[in-house]
Amino acid sequence: MPPERPSSDDTEEAPTVLAVDDDTDLADTYAIWLDEQYDVRTAYGGEDALSKLDEDVDVVLLDRRMPGMSGGEVLERIREAGYDCRVAMLTAVEPDADIVEMGFDDYLTKPVTREELVDAVEDLHTRLTLDDELQDLYATTSKIAVLESELSPEEQQSSEALDQLHGHADALESRTQARMDDLTDAEEAFREADF
Repeated sequence: MPPERPSSDDTEEAPTVLAVDDDTDLADTYAIWLDEQYDVRTAYGGEDALSKLDEDVDVVLLDRRMPGMSGGEVLERIREAGYDCRVAMLTAVEPDADIVEMGFDDYLTKPVTREELVDAVEDLHTRLTLDDELQDLYATTSKIAVLESELSPEEQQSSEALDQLHGHADALESRTQARMDDLTDAEEAFREADF
């Protein structure tokens, strides 16, 4: 298991992004787009990505379809190793039910614009400050949005994958709301306490 992420008190270091794509021009373009705000590493395949991954990487931009080791396999290895980074799949592959089990945090369909990429990286970096349950909720709602954008209304009605994701999101939202209610109750009790 990788060492724990350093304290976020050191705000002088730029967040680190690993851009992975077997299309070297595309990976290099992502790096150019992000270079002003982030420390960007590029990798041109799955094995190359894993060799450049360490505990300093905050966000991974991962092509789904690559020769040799696919983006899905790289994602599995990242999660198995326990790295605390957020992963966005960037791909021209149309999403389907198989995305339910994938451990990504966001899914962007190519081609992406500079603004879309920068916004996604900013969002994923912000998510690092959230607890696991809130990160899971964001990842699940991202999967729902991806599937809903690709399926017709009729297909949405009959999609077991979409039903499964909605059920998971509902459960996460209930638990999150309960925690927020508990926090509000505790704050009110503290304010009313007579010291």
